[in-house]
This record gives sequence, C-alpha cells and structure tokens, in this order.
Amino acid sequence: MKIYTGKGDTGHTGLLGGSRVPKHHRRIEAYGQVDELNSYVGLIADMHSDEPTVQFLRGIQDRLFTLGSHLAVEPGHEGRMVLPEVHQSDVDVLERAMDAMDAELPPLKQFVLPGGHPLVSHIHVARCIARRAERAICYLAEQDEVHSLIIPYMNRLSDYLFVLSRWSSAMLNAPEIPWNPKN
Repeated sequence: MKIYTGKGDTGHTGLLGGSRVPKHHRRIEAYGQVDELNSYVGLIADMHSDEPTVQFLRGIQDRLFTLGSHLAVEPGHEGRMVLPEVHQSDVDVLERAMDAMDAELPPLKQFVLPGGHPLVSHIHVARCIARRAERAICYLAEQDEVHSLIIPYMNRLSDYLFVLSRWSSAMLNAPEIPWNPKN
C-alpha cells in the first residue's frame, strides 16, 4: 500500500465514514491539533528519564490516538465504526497522577514562567498545544457532535502537563521561575 494517493491534492480529505471535507474544516483542525500534541508528547517521553513517567506518557499517546480517531469520524457514522473506547477512567487516571505528583511538590504560591530546563520548557509547549487542541475541539463541538469525554480529557491533560512540568523541575533540581510582573 502506498502512503500517497493524490486524493488530497484538491485541498480535500476524507473522514472516517467516507465523506470528503476541506482540509481546513474544523473537524480536520481538531484532530490535526490532537495529532500534533501526540507527537509532542512523544518527544517529551523520549527526553524524560523517569521510566514510570515515560510509560504514562506512552499511555497518553494511546489515548490521544483514540481521541483523534473519534474526532475523525463523520457525524452520524460513530456507531458504524469499531473504535477504541474513551472512558471516564481515562480522565480519572490523569487526576490521580496529578494528585500523586502534587503531593510531592511545594504549594504553588504564584504563577511560574515556562522554563528552567529544556525538558520543562518542552512540557510547557505541549501544555500550550493541548490547550489549543482543546479550543479547536470546543469550536467543533459548537457545530458537530463530539464524544462527551473528549473535552474533559483534553482539559485534564493540559492540567496534567502543567503539574508534570513542576514535578519534572523538582526531579531535575531545576528552578521554577516565578513571574514577578513589572509595573
């Protein structure tokens, strides 16, 4: 099977279900941003030295692929596709991971600037991509049906990435850079 088909040369692409839409369609934008996030989470996993965290990030990549597949389905065809399920437990596992990391961290008393270590900076970039993907999914949900757990998962994932950035800073003995606004 060839990777290229030439079918997208007109600026349209296919949804799961068969219909073709412009490549700038909000559904394509939403799952494209989830795909970008998945790639960035992979980069963070490749850079991280804590093996349990690496494995957790690989699990997130699996879930992001699942979310992307649900977003790629043509409305009205959801029941006709065999896709991996999205569960409330996917959201819950992110919350438990945040709680466990948070228990090891000092309380956050002010905003922190992204940075302090290259790995931490990359985690912050992923957090921003997660928020952008979440916004694209919310925009899509205003017009089309979106699986009810995708937005909560994305919301929790960006929170998880923030806590992971703080936890990784502590693990690396990297400074958290406080935001001290200039007047």
